[in-house]
Amino acid sequence: MGPAFRIDDPAKAPMTDVTQPTGAARPRRKPRRPAEPAKRVQFDRPLLPWLFLLPQLAVIFVFFYWPSAQAITSSFYLEDPFGFGASFVGLGNYRDALGSAEYRRIAGFTTLFTALVTALSLGLGLLFAVKADKVIRGRSTYRTALISVYAVAPPVAGLMGMMLFDQHIGPFVTLAAQFGWNMQVGINYWDTAFAMILVSVWKQVPYNFIFFLSGLQGIPASVREAAVIDCKNGFTRFRTAILPLLAPTAFFLLIINITYALFDTFAVIDVMVKDKPANNPITLVYKVYNDGFRGNDIGGSAAQSVILMVVVLVLTLVQFRWLERRVHYG
Repeated sequence: MGPAFRIDDPAKAPMTDVTQPTGAARPRRKPRRPAEPAKRVQFDRPLLPWLFLLPQLAVIFVFFYWPSAQAITSSFYLEDPFGFGASFVGLGNYRDALGSAEYRRIAGFTTLFTALVTALSLGLGLLFAVKADKVIRGRSTYRTALISVYAVAPPVAGLMGMMLFDQHIGPFVTLAAQFGWNMQVGINYWDTAFAMILVSVWKQVPYNFIFFLSGLQGIPASVREAAVIDCKNGFTRFRTAILPLLAPTAFFLLIINITYALFDTFAVIDVMVKDKPANNPITLVYKVYNDGFRGNDIGGSAAQSVILMVVVLVLTLVQFRWLERRVHYG
């Protein structure tokens, strides 16, 4: 007996059993629908996107490009502090800055200060993040106590640092005296440098802690379990399995911390060395302020700011050309 019905459209034929013997008719797969093209935002007028970007571009031009152009122009002139005239001196301001023994001494201290603040801030931030990631009880209280320091403004942090290192009421001075160290912050060069570095690190550690903790919490649990199985030593496991996954975060924080040590520590340094003897350590950015606003050397201050801008540009290029190649984002 033949079938009691006829199917004209093969696409509507009933599916056959997969257990049917070899040679039987196989079911046809349902054709897939073509992927829909990605939607793109289209503007009716080509100038409309630029109109949306105009406020941000205006801010960048007014507060970055225009002052930079003015600084480069002023660096070639010897300007009257009251704005009555200017004399073109060419590269004279640059020669005076680079040929000054005082400038080279401050540049050396700035290099040391930047390296120590960056290394200590990153190291302590990573250490606290690793410890906080393991805390079970009181986790929120522990993290809040570490993060809260970041809410302190830099001038306030400098003022608190001066109170901690005060000659009469400072607890750190009293503690140092127990070990025979007569600490004189504001008078002794290296004592002041120690206090500046300590306060700057204390101010920046919470920022690094936040990002490192977020990076640790983003590591899958399966990766951690596999690392525990492969390596029993905790430090080796962290160095070979966890730390490489934090490389993108560490690279970002390295750039941020170098920028912080060079520029954002200005308020801390200003509070700690202002109205103190002239033999205290300062950084290059603070020397720009001293020569320009206190010494009224507008041209020399502008030349120093251009030199500092070139140094930062070279550091940024080296970081992105050399260090970023060793960072894996996958």
